[in-house]
Amino acid sequence: MTSDRPRFRLGFLTHVQGRGDDFARTYRNAQELFTVADELGFDTGWVAQHHVALQGGDLSSPWTFLAHAAARTRRIRLGTAITVLPLEDPLRLAEDIATVDVLSGGRVEIGVGSGSSALEYAAFGRDAARKRELASDHLDTLRRALAGEEVGTPGFRVQPPAGDFGGRIWQGVFSARGAEHAAAGGSHLLLNRAAYGFDAPTDEVQRPWAEAYLAAWDRPARPRVGLSRLVFPAKDRRTALRHIGEDVRRAAARMAESGAFPRGLDTEEALRRFHSFHGHPEEIVAALRQEKALPLATDLIAQFNPAVVDHDAAVRALELIATEVAPALGWTPARAAGPVPAGV
Repeated sequence: MTSDRPRFRLGFLTHVQGRGDDFARTYRNAQELFTVADELGFDTGWVAQHHVALQGGDLSSPWTFLAHAAARTRRIRLGTAITVLPLEDPLRLAEDIATVDVLSGGRVEIGVGSGSSALEYAAFGRDAARKRELASDHLDTLRRALAGEEVGTPGFRVQPPAGDFGGRIWQGVFSARGAEHAAAGGSHLLLNRAAYGFDAPTDEVQRPWAEAYLAAWDRPARPRVGLSRLVFPAKDRRTALRHIGEDVRRAAARMAESGAFPRGLDTEEALRRFHSFHGHPEEIVAALRQEKALPLATDLIAQFNPAVVDHDAAVRALELIATEVAPALGWTPARAAGPVPAGV
């Protein structure tokens, strides 16, 4: 990223995951990350929806969570990366989104995707074989509902009336074709922290997806590319590995059960497969400057998942990202640059 490019946005993503079954503490700690990020000048805070804990997160109701975060923060934008759209009633979802948007003063971003858990689809009575069709149909309804159109039946419109969501809908994709589809619908692009099912580095796999998306974009508004990455700075590499190494290795073993990763990966190869940036901030900056997809990104979204990091270490990592890593890449805190309008 160079100084002649438009200012990029810095985000963080939490899967709201804890150890054990103390959900109150897990949720409280995750809320605290939003307030810390808000004070540090992060532009966006994202949560991931998981109906099944083994899929890597403990938050099934993201919009309830974000309503609470809206009351605790001042200016950080609030979004989902992602909401599992085929499992949602799109009209009810539009009502929740519009409510949180009003409560937050227009700070909502909505990221959607089709999810991957067969168990979730079975629990909600949805056919996993139709997930792409369902995602497309539900997104169309969601767009129209948020645009204030009549939906469901003549005379029905969602309340409260939603703000302008034309530039605030994102789609998570896992292929160049999916990226082109997102561009055709006018959605912004979300790229996952890892490219599953590939042996090549994640950035080499995802760079062509981002290029396909930008080539297919034909609207006057600026397209946005959100790049999610595992970023964990610490005083040195050894300290970082102590916090994230074993969790990442275990997560790779779980991914191997579904065929997404090879079996028997050691910690270093697991970290590579999850495209991890960890260690001293200077090491991370040097590595991110070599990231092949990052030059096309408008939003860098840092996360610690699949590691479940102790709360104090997570707060310290956010501080290092905001004060040492991101500024070295050309980012300036939102509190200094002024609020970022929706969809720009």
